[in-house]
Amino acid sequence: MNKNNSTLEETFTLAYENYQKDFSKVAATLCQKILKIDSNHFGSNFLMGLISLRHKNYDNAIYFFQKGIKINPNFIATYNNLGGTFKELGKLKEARNCYKKAIEINPEYASAYYNIGNLLKEEGKFQDAIVNYNKAIEFYKKEKKTEKNQSNYVNALHSLGGVQRELGKLEEAKNYYEQVIKIKPDHEQAYNNLGIVLKELDKFNEATICYEKAVKIKPNYALAYHNLGIINKLLGNFKKTVNAFQKAIEYEPDNLFHYYHLSDFKKEILDKKTKNKINKIVNTKNTSKINLAYGNFLLSKYELEDKNYKKELDYLLKGHLCYSESTNEKFRKGTEYALNKLPNIIKFSNLNNLSDEAVKNNSYKIKPIFIIGVPRCGSTLVEKVIAANDTNIPIGEETAILSVFFEQEKLLEKKSINVRDIENFRMKLLDKYKRKKLISERSNYIFTDKSLDNFFYIGLIKAIYPHAKVINCKRNALSSIVSILQNNLTGISWAHDIENIFRYFDIYHRMINNYVKIFPNFVYELELEKFTNNPESESKKLMEYCDLPWNEKCLEYYKRKDVISQTASNIQIREAIYKTSSKKYLPYKKLLNKYGKKYPWFNQ
Repeated sequence: MNKNNSTLEETFTLAYENYQKDFSKVAATLCQKILKIDSNHFGSNFLMGLISLRHKNYDNAIYFFQKGIKINPNFIATYNNLGGTFKELGKLKEARNCYKKAIEINPEYASAYYNIGNLLKEEGKFQDAIVNYNKAIEFYKKEKKTEKNQSNYVNALHSLGGVQRELGKLEEAKNYYEQVIKIKPDHEQAYNNLGIVLKELDKFNEATICYEKAVKIKPNYALAYHNLGIINKLLGNFKKTVNAFQKAIEYEPDNLFHYYHLSDFKKEILDKKTKNKINKIVNTKNTSKINLAYGNFLLSKYELEDKNYKKELDYLLKGHLCYSESTNEKFRKGTEYALNKLPNIIKFSNLNNLSDEAVKNNSYKIKPIFIIGVPRCGSTLVEKVIAANDTNIPIGEETAILSVFFEQEKLLEKKSINVRDIENFRMKLLDKYKRKKLISERSNYIFTDKSLDNFFYIGLIKAIYPHAKVINCKRNALSSIVSILQNNLTGISWAHDIENIFRYFDIYHRMINNYVKIFPNFVYELELEKFTNNPESESKKLMEYCDLPWNEKCLEYYKRKDVISQTASNIQIREAIYKTSSKKYLPYKKLLNKYGKKYPWFNQ
């Protein structure tokens, strides 16, 4: 090595040391000095790519990484980082090609498998993501044990937990997060995500402990504070809820997600100063879609307060559009499934006969109470009333058991269903409801399932559970639709587009009408406005239909300390029943009429 080369390498070593110490400006200056002498110095081109990527100068990063590849086409880390740059730009196809090239050079390159797993997860291709994460874990185990290697291994386990949670496999997700914590006890994200899983498993106290551990490890962890706010809201600890959301805002003052949730408890935060702040964030060029969504939702609240209903609706529609654009492919597939595929379940014409046969073969008398309808129809109130007497009926809330089972069994692909199928379905569902701890001899095998979309499965319900009760919660369509728009129902894919909302409601009305004709007297029709205006007489009728005793406690559900709901109605169910009227939504009728002209039910 000549003297000149020796000097360049010494300079590069110094540049890399500065980069590692986060002195990027010094590192870049040293690299540029080298490149003036030798423009093909691989290390300097690669390091300039890393520096550019760190500072989000993506065009420069691409330039330097691609130049590095020309100089040294077999250095796999260059492909990996170029892939990361393309991913940041949303160019997922180009990113995947880079990762695949790295794997071609080294089929055991764990980081590339991990990054492909991340891409697949974003695209909603969860099973493929799992395959790649497992390969990453396999090859990380083979690598030399270093701090970086161990960190990468832990990240892959953590990501597997996230995919399992997306798939609804909560116990598996819990297991992965616990593995991460065992290896790295100060992994605050694992504690936070374990808390989310435990919340979904209805283990609220354990979830609270996890969130508290997360903020203890990282005192400025805004998301964990936000989740503490959510869990305390569920538990009715509203003072702690407010404190937690305020902490989240303290550490993430520009995240409008926190303001949106706090505004439900402290309307006074929506003052002129906050409005100016929201407008500034919304009009900033690089504001994320999710922040734009919550910014528009917040601005709609100002217009509602001033009774500017058209402006309110405009902000709501913008907010939902941004929210929808911020979601992954799984969300879009959910809309397609609900609007175009699920309605085909009505094709099973032989279910009525199967129901009679099932009664003969039924060796146990499971008596679920299915509460169906569309979102914001009063179903949470109805469930709490039913469960508030002395019978201690297990409350299922939104189990999603039937919908997940239906999809897993691929029933849409079946042309017919026979008695043997029904027996098989019954046994499999029994196990799922038992896991939810809803089947109990003490409650005479009665429990509630408030998964609203069970209206798709009324025929199957009658065949599988001949002793079931089905309550259709009816509310004025205008009221439900506006309420859906005003409440960001994050987990419902179709609820973020006004056209899709009307389409879904139309499917609901058509399916209910059809099933009522096929199975007369099987579905109990409960009108929310009538129920809230005459709660005692209507609740007595409801309980009589459910074959349950009525007493005053049915109307005092809000006094129970264990009253919990993971729905948008969580705050309302802590109050006594109050009269509802569709008149408050009349100002929106004209604004939405252009969407509802083709749907007769909208004007009923």
